[in-house]
Amino acid sequence: MDQIINRLLHAKIATRDGLDRAKRQIAADFHIPIPRASELLLVYRKLIKKQPKKQNLTLEKLLRKREVRTLSGVAVIAVLTKPYPCPGRCAYCPSEKSMPKSYLSNEPAVMRAIKNKFDPYEQVKSRLKALEATGHTTDKCELIIMGGTWSYLPRKYQINFIKRCFDAFNGRTAKDLETAHKINETARNRCIGLTLETRPDYIDEKEIIRMRALGATRVELGVQHIDDKILRLNQRGHTVADTIEATKLLKQAGFKITYHLMPGLPGSTPTKDFQMFKTIFSDARFQPDQLKIYPCVVTRNSLLYKWWRQRKYRPYSDRQLKNILIKIKTVVPEYVRISRLIRDIPEESIIAGNKITNLRQILQNEKVRCRCIRCREIKNEEFRMKNLEFRIKKYKASEGIEYFLSYNDKKRDKLLAFLRLRIPAKNEKNFIPELQNAAMIRELHTYGTVIPVGRKSDATQHLGLGKKLIIEAEKIARKNDVDKLAVISGVGVVEYYQKQGFKKSGLYLIKNL
Repeated sequence: MDQIINRLLHAKIATRDGLDRAKRQIAADFHIPIPRASELLLVYRKLIKKQPKKQNLTLEKLLRKREVRTLSGVAVIAVLTKPYPCPGRCAYCPSEKSMPKSYLSNEPAVMRAIKNKFDPYEQVKSRLKALEATGHTTDKCELIIMGGTWSYLPRKYQINFIKRCFDAFNGRTAKDLETAHKINETARNRCIGLTLETRPDYIDEKEIIRMRALGATRVELGVQHIDDKILRLNQRGHTVADTIEATKLLKQAGFKITYHLMPGLPGSTPTKDFQMFKTIFSDARFQPDQLKIYPCVVTRNSLLYKWWRQRKYRPYSDRQLKNILIKIKTVVPEYVRISRLIRDIPEESIIAGNKITNLRQILQNEKVRCRCIRCREIKNEEFRMKNLEFRIKKYKASEGIEYFLSYNDKKRDKLLAFLRLRIPAKNEKNFIPELQNAAMIRELHTYGTVIPVGRKSDATQHLGLGKKLIIEAEKIARKNDVDKLAVISGVGVVEYYQKQGFKKSGLYLIKNL
């Protein structure tokens, strides 16, 4: 295998087709089966450990399976909590026996959790192993915890679940969560962000402080709609006022916020759904940072299935859904990321409603001009420094002012890096003492393939754009006459911010101005 790798290195291969041709030729020359990319990648990595000068980033990329998994700059690790009762009685939500509420046993993420008996350590460990085996770098990981309403789970279970996730990242067992966090600051697999899912009516000041102590940096809120009549009809159990208050408190604490929104709910119409999205980005009381758009579908074991059988509910047709999504994409601002357009529910589990799994691709083929973050990420594309442009977008949100600072390839309108900065309202009394009169860096992200910590590269992640954005944020903070600049840091990036002059203060990192 060493001979095969050396031959590939000397062949100066530039495309995946070229790699396939070379593999077939090598197999014929050596009279062996065509080697798998994962096998070649393992041998290649062993070789460059001994001979670093032979490193070939192009070959690495070509050998890597499903490169898209880390093109957003981090390796995403999604895990599920074990089945627990849910406080909700939502009409559309399936209730499958021995599954977390709203999740089905044949969904890919759920199948991985079942295989690992919902054990957090094993779920993270197996995911890291799978990513590494297919050529992905796992130095920078984002942990997403799914499974229903996180805030309803027993406190002891929450702490142990997250600790065991960090134990898996660290490769060793810590005595407690605080120690596991400390180890992860310099671990090989660093958790640079932690996302929790919950309901708007379960968010209050104490819950936010608890989430922050666990290491959380992003919260996904099951908003579903911003019409109280529609929420009541679907037995959602929370109000629009709950969403507004939860959004404000989370932003005061520096959290990134994802809204789960559900077009096509009983009681709604395409017109009402489109107005919802327009309002969310024109009304300062909302303004989420990310969206997960989950069109309503009918599944068994739900009240909605009964309504559908009784002909009291009819989902949108494929054409209606496509048209509403096209309209929605035209109003999503450049500072928002559409993370998902559909839930990952297998077709055989959908009784009625959307069964198209590649909706995003279909909309792209329609040449819909979408300026959301995901549609503009630079990914692994090449760019010229002369096209680099710095932009500032300012908007009102939850009684404060938000600045979206970004570096872009102005020629192709591609996004390389961004920073979210929040300036608090005048005389705002923050419920977290260390954040009083502080500007807040809520998110800093550089796009492009994950680059291992410490490795030099000319990729977007190593152009110093993050440092430049922090400097620009500091300038804006000084102009707004605040006392300090704070950052809600993932555990795995504490070291990075400390190098930028920030110091630990309570649950945050602070730089006095």
